[in-house]
Amino acid sequence: MSWDFFVPVCVGDLVKTGGINQYVVQDVVSPKQLASHLNRSCLGFLQQLSVLTSVFHTYRFQGSIEKPGTRVALVTNCCVCHLQGGKKGKAGEGLLQWDSERESVLQALVQLLQLDIRSLWSLSLVEEEFVSCVTCCCYKLLENPTISHVKSKPTRDGIIHLLGVLIKKYNHLLGASVKVIQLLQHFEQLSSVFAQAVSVWSTEYGVRAIIGEVIREIGQKSSEELAREGSGVKSFASFLSELSGLVPELMIPNISVLITHLEGESHNMRVAVCEVLGEILVRVLCGDGLDESGKADRDRFFDTLQEHLHDTHSHVRARVLQVYTRIVNSKALPLCRYSEVMELAVGRLMDKSVNVVKSAIQLLAAFIAHNPYSCKLSSADLKKPLEKETAKLKMMKERQEGEKPVAVIKASELWAAMEPELLVTVRAELEPTSETEKQQQEGVETGMVEEKEAEDDRATAVQIAQLLRLSQNLPPTPQKEKEAEKEGEDSELKKQEMLVQYLRDTETFALLVERAISIINTMLYLKTTSVVLEAVQFCVTVCEFSVADSLSGVRKMLPLVWSADAAIKDAVVQAYRRLYLNPQGDTTRVKAQTLVDSLSELMVDASLGTIQCLEEIVQEFFGSGSTLQSTVVQVLWERFTGKRETSGLYRRAAVLLLGMAREVVLSNLDTLCSVALGEKVTEDFLLARDTVITICSITDHQSKGAPFRLPQDHQLFTCLTQAIADGKYRHGLSFYPHWQSFMEQAVRLLYFLAESPDQLCSRLLQRSARLLSDQIAEVNCVCLAQLLALCGCVAFWQVSHLERSVSTELRRRRGEKEEREEKEKANESAVEEELGLIGASAEDTEAELIRKICETELLAEENLLSAFLPLLVKVCSSPGRYSHPQLTTAACLALSQYMMISPSVCEDHIRLLFTVLERSTLPVVRANAIIALGDLTVRFPNILEPWTQNLYARLSDEVPSVRQTAVTVLTQLVLKDVLKVKGQVSEVAVLLIDPQPHITSLALNFFNELATKDNAIYNLLPDIISRLSDPDRGMSAEDFNTIMKQLFSYITKERQTESLVEKLCQRFRTAKTERQWCDLAVSLSLLSMCERGLKRLQECWECYSDKLTEPGVYQPLLSITAKLRRGAKPQLKAQVDEFEKRLTAVHTRGLENVESPEMEEESQKGGESTKPSVSSHGDDNFATPQKSRKSKKPVITFSSDEEEDEEGGCSRLIHSPLYSQHNLLSKEIYVFCL
Repeated sequence: MSWDFFVPVCVGDLVKTGGINQYVVQDVVSPKQLASHLNRSCLGFLQQLSVLTSVFHTYRFQGSIEKPGTRVALVTNCCVCHLQGGKKGKAGEGLLQWDSERESVLQALVQLLQLDIRSLWSLSLVEEEFVSCVTCCCYKLLENPTISHVKSKPTRDGIIHLLGVLIKKYNHLLGASVKVIQLLQHFEQLSSVFAQAVSVWSTEYGVRAIIGEVIREIGQKSSEELAREGSGVKSFASFLSELSGLVPELMIPNISVLITHLEGESHNMRVAVCEVLGEILVRVLCGDGLDESGKADRDRFFDTLQEHLHDTHSHVRARVLQVYTRIVNSKALPLCRYSEVMELAVGRLMDKSVNVVKSAIQLLAAFIAHNPYSCKLSSADLKKPLEKETAKLKMMKERQEGEKPVAVIKASELWAAMEPELLVTVRAELEPTSETEKQQQEGVETGMVEEKEAEDDRATAVQIAQLLRLSQNLPPTPQKEKEAEKEGEDSELKKQEMLVQYLRDTETFALLVERAISIINTMLYLKTTSVVLEAVQFCVTVCEFSVADSLSGVRKMLPLVWSADAAIKDAVVQAYRRLYLNPQGDTTRVKAQTLVDSLSELMVDASLGTIQCLEEIVQEFFGSGSTLQSTVVQVLWERFTGKRETSGLYRRAAVLLLGMAREVVLSNLDTLCSVALGEKVTEDFLLARDTVITICSITDHQSKGAPFRLPQDHQLFTCLTQAIADGKYRHGLSFYPHWQSFMEQAVRLLYFLAESPDQLCSRLLQRSARLLSDQIAEVNCVCLAQLLALCGCVAFWQVSHLERSVSTELRRRRGEKEEREEKEKANESAVEEELGLIGASAEDTEAELIRKICETELLAEENLLSAFLPLLVKVCSSPGRYSHPQLTTAACLALSQYMMISPSVCEDHIRLLFTVLERSTLPVVRANAIIALGDLTVRFPNILEPWTQNLYARLSDEVPSVRQTAVTVLTQLVLKDVLKVKGQVSEVAVLLIDPQPHITSLALNFFNELATKDNAIYNLLPDIISRLSDPDRGMSAEDFNTIMKQLFSYITKERQTESLVEKLCQRFRTAKTERQWCDLAVSLSLLSMCERGLKRLQECWECYSDKLTEPGVYQPLLSITAKLRRGAKPQLKAQVDEFEKRLTAVHTRGLENVESPEMEEESQKGGESTKPSVSSHGDDNFATPQKSRKSKKPVITFSSDEEEDEEGGCSRLIHSPLYSQHNLLSKEIYVFCL
């Protein structure tokens, strides 16, 4: 059925009955039913018209309802009510329906507002109330906390587009900008929503002014306003950052408004502005097509970013570094700024903030990955080409300057000279030379008389042009040739200048990279996990890009595979897997060869520790089930056996890798012996040594049970003994270190694998001594040194064999016997209870048996080892007679190994060994002696305890290698509680300012580890200060301050600080020189002073008040007040001010002129409570209080306690029962022989 709809004039016409087919409202809904009808979905306009009419009748707007705009507003209000009414629905299914209906209503509103509805209002102006009605609803929806979630994206997009229509067509620009600022201030989650909204409004709807309005509102906010809580500064910063990422080109016209915030106090706004600048530089002001204005803006923005690399807030510095990282990754950084920015980044590696350091490492990695210079950066390789090209450029400049300048002829003079000849030539050319030309000329003259003059001029010009064209084909004049040559020289000069500049920039870049690598390599062992992870990633990056010296970092991070931090360990394993265990290649064979080459390069010149760490990585590869395993093993065997031509270094690496892969089994012993230990063993002792190490890996992974041993007549032992005995006399001095390292490993293998190795080594010593005696006429010092080294090595491994293998075998046999007895007597419970005691007693019996053998039998007259001991003593005690370096080194090392046998041997020769330590002129001898004495201290602590001071004395040795060895040994002894910590630790503190960086790092590591022990550094500090400030030492004030600054950084507890203040103040009384006063004052100023510390400092006023006239005492104490005043409460600040006035008064006028009776009375009243703590002891007792003898609690004592401890006669050192070959220092004892 069709209806005719007539526009009603008034509300009443809607319900009046009209003509035929005229629609009228059939039913007016009552107010009670109106709400339910409004919530129904819009099925059609006619079905809802009655509802809308009911609204008109219900509210009875009277005259205002007649306005068309009000009608539309009312209809829109109904939609809005429908839009908001869903919030009152029930949870569950109703909410899901509400979400879909809300989106449809938003879409309907967008479509409605896109229509031209201005005619519905008088004067064709849409009323503000109508716009506010819709916008308020939109902004109310945006306040929903979930509006930024992914599930709310349709609603969010509908609101953005609805507001966009209102801004573009209904003049809502200013209202929207104000509302954006207001909502950002109160709802932080809206920053990303409004960033998206503003970008849509400015791009899709073309309202670019909205960006300027919003940014202007933000820019006008003062620093004080942004500093207030609830100012929305985080929202503003996030909004600006995200908006710059969406429309960076539209931010440029308004950037000047934001720049002012870079000088403000809000670091969040500074970060946001820097990120805006970064986005503009990456996406707009980049490339070579910029005009002069764009380049000026780009340079200004880069200057601004560089300034904030030194911002006061660490967060700003870190984010600016991240901005630069994005710029470098986007290749938007101009080449001329590479070195400058990279130097700043290297400087940020020393920043105190962890985040800044991490960001700096990331930026440097980006620089290396995107460097425009060379794939291999090495300053050493660039030095010679740069010098060559610079010299060439200098010669070109000198040659150009040396050429005589060409005389310049004026144009007038040149024309005057050539004018006569030119006239003759022109006239001759213009005269007709043939009949045809004459007829053509006559025709021209009769046909164009009226234009004769013009034609004559034109013809003349044509003729001259033809002559000039002909002149171009003439041969060049000498002047033109010179000009062309000069232009060519200028071009070559410019090219040479560009080449030299390129090489200089490359060298500068390479030097900065090398500097960064050296700094970052030191960060691999920091305690901050995140920094270590970034450093590992950086090492991987520089290695992948083949940067010079990159392998040092890769090797240095290898020990981190033993890190207790799982994240660091996994990062290192992944790094090595990425660099070495995932080779690239077309075939499996090529991949295997690449993998073996990479690992071999890593093992070349690697230390023993590096090889042990690499073993962990290789074993993980072979345990991962890789398809390359069999091919890799095949390639390794081919290299070792020589089937493929390769160098000796790679052959040694191959056999070591085979040992790591545990692919060396008993079936391969013959191959190993024939290749490396056969007739050609003397040609390469290093290959033989590494082969022996690989064979030893068999014994390292033996299962429990009877030990695996080979008979004495096995081919392996025959080859080894022959190589040791005969190899000594076939080569000169240069092969001595190679033979010795091979000999040490060979003797070790004999004791590990041979049956009755003592008999085998005894025959080896006899054979070597016989060979030496047969050649007594031609014997030299090197041969004798080799024999003595062999004796010492046999003695050492004989003791290790007794305490390791023999003792283990005795325990195994006893265990088997006890198990059999348990089975036989299973029903006798009493016997079972006694077994534990029997086992403990048996262990003591076995240990005593081993001790007795070492004490009585090893050096008995019938034992061959005893025959060489007098010779060792004679060589060591007569350095003038036996001055050969190799002989002296071998004898001293062998003597120390003999001293490991028993306490009696050690006690008999300990004085001789310390004499060698102090008087030997050879650094290697002193270093070996320190290592040996460290092992002896572990084995016989009571014997070595009186000689501790002599060990500490080597910390001041003039040779760096000896100092390094001494601090390494003493660190292990102290940290493992073998040596008692005393005041001699001050000698280690002196190494904190050692000129050698690696020694400084070792000393720093010593104190870092010592700080983990309870109160260790706190107890030592007073004595360390006394020793370092001793006038006899002569340490400079600057060095003292450097050492104390590091040591006081370990004092973090408030009670320790308070106690140290009192102790240091008391030492002012015993200090005798002005320098000691100054050092004590500086020490006080380095403490992290607190209120209690200030109180104790005031209580001890009498101790130092008479020294305040000295500037060196007054200035450090005055700096304490400056530190305390920072952030202090008013009460504390008043105390600090009073104390400062008192200090200043005494310093300027003297103590006797300041102390008035009132002040004395006041000080007496204030000091009554503290009098006992300050002066309860006598004047002779102001030193560090001594420990009571009655106290049995073990504590770490000061140097002042040493005499008392000695008088007491009780030693706290723990006796080590038996020396083990797994001792911390014994494995390194031979290293310094090489």
